[in-house]
Amino acid sequence: MPPITRPITRPMRHLATPVALAAALAALVAGCASTGAPSIPAAASVNAPELQARVKPIRTAADGTRYKDLNANGRLDVYEDWRRPIDARIDDLVAQMTLEEKAGLMLIDTLNGGCGGAAPAKAADFVNTQKMHRFIFRNVVNAVGTCGPDRGFRAGSQLTPQQAAQYTNAVQAMTEATRLGVPSLFKSNARNHFERDARVGINNSSGVMTEFPKEAGLAAAALGDEFLKTGKATVGEMAAVKLFAHVMGEEWKAIGLRGMYGYMADLATEPRWYRVHETFSEDADLAANIMKTLVERLQGGPLNPASPVALTMKHFPGGGPQELGLDPHYAFGKNQVYPAGNFGWHLKPFKAAIDAGVSSVMPYYGVPIQVTHEGVTYEQTGMAFSKQVVTDLLRGKLGFQGYVNSDTGIVNDRAWGLEGRTVPERVAAAINGGTDTLSGYSDVKTLTGLVQAGLVSEARVTEAARRLVKPLFELGLFENPYVDDASATAVVGREVYRQTGLDVQRRSIVLLQNLAQNPGSGAARTLPVPREARTYTMGLDSADAQKYFAQATNGEVGADGKALARDAAGNVVGRPSAAGFDRAVIRVEIGNAGTNVYRSRDPATGANPAFLNPLTGKTWGAQDPCVTHPAANPQCVDDAYVGGPTPNGLVFGGAFPWEANHLSFTTMAASRSWRISPSLADIQAV
Repeated sequence: MPPITRPITRPMRHLATPVALAAALAALVAGCASTGAPSIPAAASVNAPELQARVKPIRTAADGTRYKDLNANGRLDVYEDWRRPIDARIDDLVAQMTLEEKAGLMLIDTLNGGCGGAAPAKAADFVNTQKMHRFIFRNVVNAVGTCGPDRGFRAGSQLTPQQAAQYTNAVQAMTEATRLGVPSLFKSNARNHFERDARVGINNSSGVMTEFPKEAGLAAAALGDEFLKTGKATVGEMAAVKLFAHVMGEEWKAIGLRGMYGYMADLATEPRWYRVHETFSEDADLAANIMKTLVERLQGGPLNPASPVALTMKHFPGGGPQELGLDPHYAFGKNQVYPAGNFGWHLKPFKAAIDAGVSSVMPYYGVPIQVTHEGVTYEQTGMAFSKQVVTDLLRGKLGFQGYVNSDTGIVNDRAWGLEGRTVPERVAAAINGGTDTLSGYSDVKTLTGLVQAGLVSEARVTEAARRLVKPLFELGLFENPYVDDASATAVVGREVYRQTGLDVQRRSIVLLQNLAQNPGSGAARTLPVPREARTYTMGLDSADAQKYFAQATNGEVGADGKALARDAAGNVVGRPSAAGFDRAVIRVEIGNAGTNVYRSRDPATGANPAFLNPLTGKTWGAQDPCVTHPAANPQCVDDAYVGGPTPNGLVFGGAFPWEANHLSFTTMAASRSWRISPSLADIQAV
């Protein structure tokens, strides 16, 4: 297919036809590292993959077949033979693995690139000692690289696209050098959306990667396209989602990022839930159509060597119905409730993803409260520990065949329902319940010790290992896990992608109302704004406003063009008067602020008797495991140490729990943990 040379724009009637998407990236780099063997073309065959190695030799078998001698034994093993069926390759590889190597596959933890894309010191421990092959990548990818120390699992350095590619290549070379040469899979949270307040462990800033609208914006674009095409808005027209998937897939693949913690199939049924901003819709049928499309386009259907990104759909069985709208990253938000009995409604998007061939599924932290579905009453324990949820429902009833990846921190922190258990007991519960890989955990000895103690069977570890190596074969990583770092900068954030992202952002805008300026007088409606109108703006860049309005005054900028100061309440000091203007265009942004001071045992916040949980009558911090089970939990979970020595408060997002109901501008403006920009007082004055 021809490459995209300009963004897909209106007229919208063209969206019904297939969109010409960009051609695949050029062949991956054929060079070699100074310490490795050269890349050698594979045997002549229409299906012959490109082979690339940097550590182990590439050899020629007696029949002329080229192969990577990943275990360096001088002969072609079944798992090294790209012509063999994947199941046969898995059988051969897993049979050669030690218990420790199989257990290491079940671990995934944060491994950020260092300054300039250097592999950090702990990479050697993760790869060589812990036997790990899955890593979470949290660095922002930006036009200019920066250097700084990591803070817990928060990346301290920003990497350019080339540095990011060099980093993933470096780690791939490390795992290629291991005894059996099993490649790595890097995963990330979403990073291709407009995001002004990215939260650690939730999502990433886009940096130089192409920005599309947030997830709900993509859904809005899909509904708008459908309406313009058919006059109805039901399950959406997926042209915008397909464009997004193509661009994102090309950019991620260019830097060696082949796995994703996403997308969220959760439904936005609880408006107070902080993570609604990561969901696509409250409508299960629309969400199901989007999930199906993402698996088909972003993952490329069932995994194959051309798949851009292997997806991990989350958070099974649906993280939307949070009690009081609070999030289960926190002890005070661990309960999931279904007051309308719509448990099955939340399963629909996951079923669509499973049927399309999604690679992996992530259960949420939440605890189902008084939930009975199709005759099954679910135990009140975190989803990833529940055999009823993971094995019986996800695998048994829904037919999922991939691997189950826990959410990050279920072992050391958010072990809801098992707060009083030891770490090994929590690990055993998750594995025996059906979870295959533990996110945020990197101690292989715990897993092997459980097998030796008879608390987890080696057969269960082998089962998980088989599931976990399968996507590595399907993606073709055993043949070539490397990317062309020299080409990464030309792919990531290329101009045609940026223009396409901006066009989809425009298509995502929803007009709620358009009233006449002077009702009853027959005056023109507010929109469109005449170009000659005198327009007063707030929350917009002056240069952007001047593109659309001939006479635009920025209410946040002085006569010298510099930003005006703000007082403690956020009001602009010396703001120009808005009197006499024809229109006011105000961009309002809402976020949370000041929540980093929250501590579960702090008399001013979590232990403040002035703020009580209405369901328990206790302070909000009273549910933290450091209070309920201090011996097993010396650190308070909700203080959020995120792998470092310093508490960070409500770092994963959301307001103080006693202010979660404050959803109007008036109540937000009076809150400690909400931020409105511009300030409500300025908006009202204008």
